[in-house]
Amino acid sequence: MAPADSSAHSGRLMAVSDVHVGYAENRQLVEGIEAHSPDDWLILAGDVGEIAADILAIWRLMTRRFAKVLWVPGNHELWTAKQDPLRLRGEARYRYLVEAARDLGVLTPEDPYPVWSGEGGPAVVTPLFVPYDYSFRPAGVATRDEALALAHRTGVVCTDEWLLHSDPYPHVDDWCRARVDYTARRLAALDPAIPPVLVNHWPLVRQPTDILRYPVFALWCGTTATADWHLRFRAAAAVYGHLHIPRTTWYDDVRFEEVSMGYPRERVAWEAHGWPFAGPRQILPYVPRPGRAQAGGQRAGGSSAGGTSRAAVSGTVSPDTGAAARS
Repeated sequence: MAPADSSAHSGRLMAVSDVHVGYAENRQLVEGIEAHSPDDWLILAGDVGEIAADILAIWRLMTRRFAKVLWVPGNHELWTAKQDPLRLRGEARYRYLVEAARDLGVLTPEDPYPVWSGEGGPAVVTPLFVPYDYSFRPAGVATRDEALALAHRTGVVCTDEWLLHSDPYPHVDDWCRARVDYTARRLAALDPAIPPVLVNHWPLVRQPTDILRYPVFALWCGTTATADWHLRFRAAAAVYGHLHIPRTTWYDDVRFEEVSMGYPRERVAWEAHGWPFAGPRQILPYVPRPGRAQAGGQRAGGSSAGGTSRAAVSGTVSPDTGAAARS
């Protein structure tokens, strides 16, 4: 599908992820999010919630406030949680959410990619759905089964193993491979003159997971199949969530923005260090955040995500992506 044309505007491209509106404190914060301009766009980069009705309610609210709303699924949207009346699993659940989003005017990974023509553009904003395939493995671990056995022995296992189903694919890594192939074809067809902003819930490179409190949790955090996409597709920026470690990093001179809101207890820890949640992150036009170091300069094949003051703190306050049997 060709990019959808968008008329010129003077707003901002904003992004937030992991708002987890099943928590009352989070829902209150999300309901307070407002556009600052009638031309502002909002990216919801996954993990709005687990209950379909909650997800749709947030979409309705944001489409009334923002000129354009884009959504990518996170693992929580794909859960078949026992408290959700919607009992669909796997691909069927994802397709249900895609159609529900379209009914509300929310753009999904299955729709034409819109062109941001405001300040900082033009850029093609590309919502993606590329999950994980267990390839972010610990050193010395050769296979998915070995990696999962290690995770179970250490007691660090993502809830996805019980609630995220991959039907009709045999396993989530099969689903991931299909999504990689489909998405790469779409990105390759883009106009090379207009750089994309790549938006995926899971990070497209492994380096951001290097600071997880429990490194084995990286198994559920992405795929090595996308490691060069920021270069291959000439990205202007990449937006992701999932890790609950909000920060800016640079790989191969491409900016990566982790835009999580996170769980209430995580925000309490951040606030204690002077970093309260300040709302969605501005992606375009890019404005460096004053007073905060930016990690960067690494090649995507390196071994470290680098350090920012916030990253160092967030990596020690038990983000749920590092907690046993959570997230």
